[in-house]
Amino acid sequence: MFRTLLVSALVVVAVSIPTAATGYSQAPNVTLTGTVGPDFTISLRNPDGSAVRHLDPGSYEIAVSDLSIEHNFHLTGPGVDMATLVETTGTTTWTVTFTDGTYNYRCDPHAASMRGSFTVGNVPPPPPPPGRLSGKVTTRAISLNTASGSRVRSVVENTYRLTVADSSKKQNFHLIGPGVNRKTSVKGKTRVTWTIRLKPGKYTYRSDRSRRLRRTFTVTASSA
Repeated sequence: MFRTLLVSALVVVAVSIPTAATGYSQAPNVTLTGTVGPDFTISLRNPDGSAVRHLDPGSYEIAVSDLSIEHNFHLTGPGVDMATLVETTGTTTWTVTFTDGTYNYRCDPHAASMRGSFTVGNVPPPPPPPGRLSGKVTTRAISLNTASGSRVRSVVENTYRLTVADSSKKQNFHLIGPGVNRKTSVKGKTRVTWTIRLKPGKYTYRSDRSRRLRRTFTVTASSA
């Protein structure tokens, strides 16, 4: 009698194990959001809205919104080559598997300016995009502002794209600091864009013709 009950209990356990296993549900894939248009913009974002720069290997859902008949969203990389049509708009969702490597997304008709990239797995993330600064000098004033329009007092070391508007034939814009010595001409008006690397230290921007048109800012070390 005891042996019969023991065998019956083992059968119940054996049957119960696969039943429990079939009730297991796998976590859903992370959904990334790709957008192109309606203007000349393209992006790929994480669920929290931040730009995708580095991902763990695995399967992901890519929800793409193509908002212009002039653009498309084209995603390429190891094992992936997916694209929307240029002549149509709409939304679509792709299921993709990312492995170690670098992936790129772009608009094919405007690939020179509408593009981005990210890395997956054991690949270093790409360097941060250049920061943007704007400089201005007139006959009576000189300024250097961030992209948001506030005066530059302190920035973190990085590569920056500095656009300078020199609207005076009597003054110039001269930036000096660690590794940087760039200036416009005193006798001419111009608008230029410099790509500069700002390192930790003190920088001065001034007009070489006027002592009162002179200001400074500091660059701090990156915490990365």
